[in-house]
Amino acid sequence: MKEKRLEILLWSIAFPGFGQLLNGHLIKGLAFILLEVILNVNSSFNMAIVHSFHGNIEKAIEVTDYQWLMFYPCVYMFAVWDAYREADGECAPYAFVPFAFCAYSVTIGLIYSPLFKVGGVLIGPVWLPILFLLPGIVIGLFIRSLLLRSSIRPS
Repeated sequence: MKEKRLEILLWSIAFPGFGQLLNGHLIKGLAFILLEVILNVNSSFNMAIVHSFHGNIEKAIEVTDYQWLMFYPCVYMFAVWDAYREADGECAPYAFVPFAFCAYSVTIGLIYSPLFKVGGVLIGPVWLPILFLLPGIVIGLFIRSLLLRSSIRPS
């Protein structure tokens, strides 16, 4: 991965919209930042993060507005993908697939976060979606490799 693409990817992961700003897309970057703030405030996600870091998972679940937070993974991953795609020239074929599957798997983790326990321990609306990111990456990379193999074969 080229250095500029990696820099933009990491800034976009840190805060959706920053990658677009680095790519020179001011309006799109500000739109993603505004969307992130709206979703974050209305879902009380920052308070859920604070409670999760303090180990008070039940309180994190209680303060979270899941109706708003359900939008967060898709907006977040799309912003990261968009910044990555626009950075430093051509993007590899089907490079969007791992990003899309991460959005799906994180959303599933979010849906089950008030119920899902690992070893009898409730994980919550912050940690469980993060854990569900890993299967999304693996499945997305696997499907991308299948798509790449099928598109290379001569008919």
